[in-house]
Amino acid sequence: MTITSPDLGSPAAAWTDARLLYALEEVVETELNRHLKVAKDWMPHEYVPFSDARNFPGQFEDGEAWDKEQSKVTEIGRIALVVNLLTEDNLPSYHHEIASLFGRDGAWGTWVHRWTAEEGRHGIVMRDYLLASRAVDPDKLEAFRMQHMSEGFESDNRHSMLHSVAYVAFQELATRISHRNTGHQSGDPVCDRMLARIATDENLHMVFYRNLLKAAFELAPDLTMQACRDVVVNFRMPGHGMPGFERMAAQMAIGEVYNLRIHHDDVLQPVLRHLKVLEIGGLGPEGLKAQEELGFFMGGLDAEASKFDEKLAARKARMATRATA
Repeated sequence: MTITSPDLGSPAAAWTDARLLYALEEVVETELNRHLKVAKDWMPHEYVPFSDARNFPGQFEDGEAWDKEQSKVTEIGRIALVVNLLTEDNLPSYHHEIASLFGRDGAWGTWVHRWTAEEGRHGIVMRDYLLASRAVDPDKLEAFRMQHMSEGFESDNRHSMLHSVAYVAFQELATRISHRNTGHQSGDPVCDRMLARIATDENLHMVFYRNLLKAAFELAPDLTMQACRDVVVNFRMPGHGMPGFERMAAQMAIGEVYNLRIHHDDVLQPVLRHLKVLEIGGLGPEGLKAQEELGFFMGGLDAEASKFDEKLAARKARMATRATA
């Protein structure tokens, strides 16, 4: 697709990341102002049960060794909390990625720094909760953090501004759903309240990026459709590189924190439906091809999710039979 250069009024020229960033600047400013009006500041320390805390072994003579029986958190809650926190821990790498792509100036830069500041609260409150409530082994948690952060993070979509915008529109919703379901499965009302607060932030971040993606579809529908297809087909959560992720992700799937059905129904479909991505008309050959491939993929994913649903139902039935035997 070609457009008239936004800065020089020159003849039609191909979209580039720089032109797209410039063209979307006003949208970013509008969305930033909207976000600042609706976002509410909150205090991480107000969500942490500090009265339950006690010293761990080490520098304190009265330190008490960790034991998982000291916490109300369920086993699946413990696993998901570690995955969610380790994902949040890589915030320095995430900031570097988006600041390098979106820039540090103007409305884009203001958003990047505001987003980073808000995300920082999530790691703070989750770690404080886990330590104060003794939900996880603190030594193992720190070892995981060091290993995960030492490897850093490189986005699968760092090559393209449009791919990055499309990715975060889905990923922020995926993170919100993961936090919310973790709270529901945690077995601790205090944990549930904390993660509900975090999920509220993630939802606002999703709305920001979803609205930005909508504007991108209006500006460059063919390119945005291709980016959307690529992101959906190749989607990976940002924590995929952490140690033991595949095993923990499988446990979270069985525990109904995040699985194929949730990914299809609660993450991909809501964004695609809201933006009416599969209904957009007037596309060129490449955009139309991408739209068709996206539709086929969603159909196949739904079928795969149905197979998973059947396996999960069968597993629950077996467990119920064992429990009554």
